[in-house]
Amino acid sequence: MWVAGLVTVFGTFLTFIAVPLQLKELTGSALAVGAVGVVELVPLVVFGLYGGALADALDRRKLILWTEAGLGVLSALLLLNTLLPHPMIWPLYVVAALVSALSGLQRPALQAIVPRVVAHDQLPAAIALNSMRWQVGAIAGPSLAGVLIAFAGLQWAYALDVVSYAVSAALLFGLAPSPASHAADKPSLRGILEGAQYAWNRKELLGTYVIDMAAMLFAFPTAIFPFLADDLGAPWALGLMYAAGAVGSLVVSLTSGWASRVHRHGRMVVYAALGWGAAMAVAGLLGNVWLVLLFLAVAGGCDMVSGLFRSAIWDQTIPDELRGRLAGIEMLSYSIGPQLGQVRAGGMASLTNVRASVWAGGLACVASVGLLAASLPKLMSYDQRTDEHAARMRRLKAADAVAEAA
Repeated sequence: MWVAGLVTVFGTFLTFIAVPLQLKELTGSALAVGAVGVVELVPLVVFGLYGGALADALDRRKLILWTEAGLGVLSALLLLNTLLPHPMIWPLYVVAALVSALSGLQRPALQAIVPRVVAHDQLPAAIALNSMRWQVGAIAGPSLAGVLIAFAGLQWAYALDVVSYAVSAALLFGLAPSPASHAADKPSLRGILEGAQYAWNRKELLGTYVIDMAAMLFAFPTAIFPFLADDLGAPWALGLMYAAGAVGSLVVSLTSGWASRVHRHGRMVVYAALGWGAAMAVAGLLGNVWLVLLFLAVAGGCDMVSGLFRSAIWDQTIPDELRGRLAGIEMLSYSIGPQLGQVRAGGMASLTNVRASVWAGGLACVASVGLLAASLPKLMSYDQRTDEHAARMRRLKAADAVAEAA
């Protein structure tokens, strides 16, 4: 699963760069590029929640495998559109919406399967390892995409993405089955609402969701990176801009041993979100492309710290019978923010200018995270050594280990 994910992430980032760049070439509009976030939003919400319910009710391996195959077909459609004498704009939006829907179905199952196969005390390390996989793809994918698109054309980026999905589907086919528990209910609106009620009653969980959504809403300007690169007089740096955050994340992952000695995970989520916003604000104010890349990397490192401790809270405290549905809600928390963030960044850039969109969003992120932290005392006081939900999960894991040994 880890290797398949590495291959998929690598290919996905090729398309992640190619789609906004192709829209920029076809329309010349920052608003049109940012509108991708709009068409992705509704499918992500609907299918993310339903995907969480499916992950609790079906074999998670099958769900992951079939959605991976579907994502590969959609990448092939992007390739075919690009090969037309006059590529059309509307297929880019349609495919973006369908990719969002399939990703919404798949991600909860991918996330929910990890706590089943990893020991409770090793979950932070597993989270860091999975994040490292994403970071390697996020560095190599944009870098290769920039070279491919510049010298060979957009079609090669899409073609390699298709190949990556074929390889990852073949690897996922060899996964062991991961069936639902015997007591699992069929997917239903009632089940989804049950998961949402659980999340609402756990204010520390709720805090991780809203903090990340606020940070991404105000300080996720990747949709306007093609315009920022032009504004800085460095169109050659576009791939580096997309990769810079992943470089910072990778540095944190490679040095993440310290995370096991931190127990107040909620505070770290807040501090990291504040750092993300501050770094983005500085990046927007600077006019030197190398300094911009540096602070984008700092922002990526802060995002990794936030993700590490958010995932630790989720994976160490949520019971397995709710894991899929809560994974669906978690996916929305870290996906809706970026989608709306693209719309905000593109819209503000069209009304003001590109750099103002970046630095103002960073400052708004710092202000909103500060206000949310002040209103969420349970998040700030969370301690995994004393939290009752974490203690319950430790006992269940220990009992499972004894039963398996017997």
